[in-house]
Amino acid sequence: YFCFQIIKKIEYLEEEAMLENEMKWEELFDFLEQKQYRQLKAALIELNEADIADFLAELDEEKKLLVFRMLPKDQAADVFAFLEVEDQQHIINGINDNELKQIIEDLYVDDAVDMLEELPASIVKRVLQNSSPDTRKLINQFLNYPENSAGSVMTAEYVGLKKQMTVEEAFAYIRKYGVDKETIYTCYVMDEKRRLEGVVTVKDLLMNPYDTVLGDIMDVHVIKAYTTEDREEVVDTFNEYSLLSLPVVDKENRLVGIITVDDVMDVME
Repeated sequence: YFCFQIIKKIEYLEEEAMLENEMKWEELFDFLEQKQYRQLKAALIELNEADIADFLAELDEEKKLLVFRMLPKDQAADVFAFLEVEDQQHIINGINDNELKQIIEDLYVDDAVDMLEELPASIVKRVLQNSSPDTRKLINQFLNYPENSAGSVMTAEYVGLKKQMTVEEAFAYIRKYGVDKETIYTCYVMDEKRRLEGVVTVKDLLMNPYDTVLGDIMDVHVIKAYTTEDREEVVDTFNEYSLLSLPVVDKENRLVGIITVDDVMDVME
């Protein structure tokens, strides 16, 4: 019920956004047709990544690639994740290896895996060849999880802390490493072997003194899923406990990823 209400709210907001986008797109199309590329780039940067992807979907192949290459590097990967597979394939075919490597390294692993599952083998091979060894290893690991399992929809971008850390050390860690994580509100506490021991929220950290040890404030009653668990069971868990994220562990209780509420909404749809 919780996720259903979120979906209905998002659908309402999407309708409002579509009306606003129609007005924005007229301006974008004018900039593109008149080859006012500086104004076009400035306007694109102000848009949400999903809206830019919708705009690209309306363009022919030549203009699609032209506009995509205008995007700043830190924005291009986010836009790429929202594109349809056909558009992703077209862009991959039109960019060089350095540009492709930048996109793959900036993508969340779950988005990269979703893309690779739909692309032809020849393109998958090129993508993996242009990935760093660590990224390639992680992608291959995710591709090996059973279809429709929790492991197949999770992401590896989570904040992992140690129970001996103080609140001050936890904040320093989040500031340093949290920028590329899907969520930083809920953090997961692990031992030296990556076994899940507890969970702590940013609210917990804010409400305690800097010298408080995480082991003293973490919640040890962690709701979790297993990598081989059916993803529809994960949806039921989110609905039952009104979660925003859920840790995923292997059979030895080692934390391997998390599932966020947006991933669950995709499963529901």
